[in-house]
Amino acid sequence: MILSYPSERMARKKLEKLRRRIKEKGTILVAFSGGVDSGFLLSVAHEAQAENVLAVTIDSELFPKRELEHVKGFLNHAGIAYKIIPSYPLRNEDFAMNPYNRCYYCKKFFSQILKAVAAEEGITTIAEGVTLSDFDEYRPGIAASKEEGIWHPMAEVGITKPEVRQMAKEIGLPFWDKPSNSCLATRIEYGERITVDKLEMIAAAENFLMDNNGFRQVRVRLYRGAIARIEVDKHELKRFFNTETRDNIVKGLKKLGFNYVSIDLKGYRSGSMGEIATKI
Repeated sequence: MILSYPSERMARKKLEKLRRRIKEKGTILVAFSGGVDSGFLLSVAHEAQAENVLAVTIDSELFPKRELEHVKGFLNHAGIAYKIIPSYPLRNEDFAMNPYNRCYYCKKFFSQILKAVAAEEGITTIAEGVTLSDFDEYRPGIAASKEEGIWHPMAEVGITKPEVRQMAKEIGLPFWDKPSNSCLATRIEYGERITVDKLEMIAAAENFLMDNNGFRQVRVRLYRGAIARIEVDKHELKRFFNTETRDNIVKGLKKLGFNYVSIDLKGYRSGSMGEIATKI
């Protein structure tokens, strides 16, 4: 394989190092969320030792249903052994209350599920697609997964998010350019209780913006009083200056239960709720 972008030699070394470390682990369970990071890790692991790799996706109220269909489609097409495990994180009061470190409780819970599956399957290593770039953001869940012994091989060999996308393209991952996504709970204002109704309202709003209005990268953040803060890529912000488009979006989101609809003029950025958390 030839990598054709700046620092290709360094990237090639990182990829080969990742492959070697995966091979050294023997059997491996890869937590697969359907995103580019975990998809790349899973593809490399499957290429390195297909018969010793199991993909596990945790399905819950936090996981968009359109993502679950994408997960099943990819895994079946790629011929990767997998399990989809149902879970109910909202039963955990520490998480449902939505504190600033809610991701810690969620990741702790999910990590324990992964460990139970690994023990049942006789798998020695559990890996997830954390990159070096993730340590630059507010990610309390990383500490929880490390406490539970989850392996972060891409971060360990120094692979960043931009490198993941480029290498994913080079190895032929079909969704290498897929917009980033995260669990639906990340859209809810800290301190505002997480409920199934709120999660479903957010998912419906994002589906409406993508399916009916053609936006590709979307977040609908929910605040007290049923206020929506919409984030889209900066190059798509100009579409909100079209009166018909804007009125259609406001009407659509109000039908879903939002009282007020606002646009974040700064545009989409990963983990924007964490911008507030890090100041407290």
